[in-house]
Amino acid sequence: MNTFGKKLTLTTFGESHGKALGCILDGVPAGLFIDEAFIQSELDRRKPGKSKLETGRKEEDKVEILSGTFEGFSTGTPIAMVIFNTNQKSKDYENVKDLFRPGHADFTYFHKYGLRDYRGGGRSSARETAARVAGGAIAKLILKELGVSIQSGLCEVDGIKGEIQDFEYAKTSKLYALDPHMEAAQEAAILTAKDNHDSVGGVVLTTATGVPIGLGEPLYYKLDAILAEAMMGINAAKAVEIGDGVASTHLKGSQNNDAIRSEGFTSNHSGGMLGGISNGDTIIVKTHFKPTPSIFKEQQTISTQNEEVQCNLKGRHDPCVAIRGAVVCEAMMALTLADMALLNMGKKMGHLTAIYKGKL
Repeated sequence: MNTFGKKLTLTTFGESHGKALGCILDGVPAGLFIDEAFIQSELDRRKPGKSKLETGRKEEDKVEILSGTFEGFSTGTPIAMVIFNTNQKSKDYENVKDLFRPGHADFTYFHKYGLRDYRGGGRSSARETAARVAGGAIAKLILKELGVSIQSGLCEVDGIKGEIQDFEYAKTSKLYALDPHMEAAQEAAILTAKDNHDSVGGVVLTTATGVPIGLGEPLYYKLDAILAEAMMGINAAKAVEIGDGVASTHLKGSQNNDAIRSEGFTSNHSGGMLGGISNGDTIIVKTHFKPTPSIFKEQQTISTQNEEVQCNLKGRHDPCVAIRGAVVCEAMMALTLADMALLNMGKKMGHLTAIYKGKL
């Protein structure tokens, strides 16, 4: 499947070394101001080649809106966006066209489809996430009208955990580090791995504030379940935690329950959701990313003919995919929450009468 969402749907297309990639975002209400500068700024945050901590592939990732807007506003029809690839080096992959790169989707794509685009992984490449960020930027514009704000940053790199969650600082950090005191150690770990032709993993913390109570569709479209699906759908994501996540399994019920007072919840172990529905508190999600599988160490693998061979990669790769993954996590959070907000509109008769009896 290449489509995400129920009411607000995002369909992406394109490959890492193809002519272009892009998306179609359907379900955007008419009359939304489409801030193209903001959309581009989101893509600029995710684009490659900004520092030595990222892949050397330099793409401008200039987005072009093809449909769905008129005089700066959404028309209510599908919004199509395209991003042209301009810096492919497909020759870097010639030596792996007949073998499976360890840790990549080469093996499974080949056996599922009987062929694969070996140039950077084709459709399975994280390059596809640029389209998600473009769609997520528009979802953020929707949520902005509702007073919802989404932020993210790295809270852990190569096992080096930060204790501070400073989202404002993360905006200025090359690796979106949340803890300024741990940033140097985290950066050093990434660069050491890079110098050793290796890679490291990381954990992204994503939060949403101002989320109204009631988002989420029990039982089979719960907000926490879909957020987990959204994050796990990002390349290299291997685990997702909601609220306290794994740590909550070490607590007693008396410790884990969030007491409620007239002014609201006294704690937020639940991560802003109860019964799969938002409770008005901050949404908290942690996404764990594995080390980048593209490394420059010799590795054992097999060819498409099932022959045992050595894999020696070339090309340009991120030593830590979690860095740019932080921006993608925000996009998927935004798409999920905007979709849930649109789904929630017709849950009460008061909503319908307000619209159709002219009470808005």
